[in-house]
Amino acid sequence: MSTSHRFGRILILGGNGQVGFELQRSFAPFGEVHAPRRSDVDASDPDAVAALIDTWQPQLILNAAAWTAVDKAEEEREGAMRLNAELPSLLAQKASALGATLVHYSSDYVYPGDGDQAWREDSPTAPLSVYGESKLAGDEAVLASDCRHLVFRTSWVYAARGNNFMKTMLKLGRERDSLNIVNDQIGAPTPARLIAQLTCEALRQQIDSGLYHLAPQAPPAGMVSPNRSSGRPLSRVKPWRSTHRRWVASRQQITRRLRHAL
Repeated sequence: MSTSHRFGRILILGGNGQVGFELQRSFAPFGEVHAPRRSDVDASDPDAVAALIDTWQPQLILNAAAWTAVDKAEEEREGAMRLNAELPSLLAQKASALGATLVHYSSDYVYPGDGDQAWREDSPTAPLSVYGESKLAGDEAVLASDCRHLVFRTSWVYAARGNNFMKTMLKLGRERDSLNIVNDQIGAPTPARLIAQLTCEALRQQIDSGLYHLAPQAPPAGMVSPNRSSGRPLSRVKPWRSTHRRWVASRQQITRRLRHAL
């Protein structure tokens, strides 16, 4: 990839997460990257974030900071809204004032999750949870702003670092002879590295401001898949519906899950 296109000062929020880490790797050749740790800047503190931006004066803001605890958001709505709705709104205001570009990452949880087709950018939104509501509010704030912006909705993000479904299945596949896994949730697992690389390419190509889905085009994967890569073939994978009472009880599930993602 050519490094002829430079983005100047680049601020990455949430730089220690799955996506943020890959953003640092992908954007390092294209500008001066600043990715403060959580201990340096609390992304849920608007005054701290505003002061950081005023000091750093970035030309590109990549917002990978988010409240990701879906179930916990039902009990801690204020915290979810602060990170997923209020932070993107503040970043859009700051980007507008600076003439900077803002890239914001969102989720398939803004959709109702029914039906049997992948969602499109113009599909109607109808979140089923506080988490989904908070992500949608953040999207709307950025999309309504007058700064140059890209909003990427993605799904089932995974990487070699952090916590994600892929790593959980690899771990359980090594430890157990059988697994009970829901088989009625369908989506497109999306590598964090792909998200970072395509973000960089989209900016280099100067695509129009707006909302985009960012997920692989391969046929969507269900959650049930015998894991051969663990080095220990599973003798039995038992599919369960997500409404199965034992599944709900074991997960202590309090939010409605998507049946179909991106």
